[in-house]
Amino acid sequence: MPKAKVTFKDIDTTVNVPAGTRVIEVSEKVGSGIIYGCREGDCGTCMMEVLEGWNNLTEPSVLEEKVLKENMAGRHHRLACQCQVLGDLTVKPA
Repeated sequence: MPKAKVTFKDIDTTVNVPAGTRVIEVSEKVGSGIIYGCREGDCGTCMMEVLEGWNNLTEPSVLEEKVLKENMAGRHHRLACQCQVLGDLTVKPA
């Protein structure tokens, strides 16, 4: 299975993950500041900024695009619970 490097800029940590892994899964394991409030019904709390490797994530779903728009997210913002890693990238909490 292909691997990718995900760098969390807020904690200066890089980890290797299998392609297809959701960013939020990795964030929780390494202790990044990207939080996951969806479990408490607070959608949008896992918003992150993609600093490098924007094209190395799956395309945004309709739901993700809706939440990003509602939160007036910037061009390089994504929801960590929705996107999957396809290649190397660098992210930080939004």
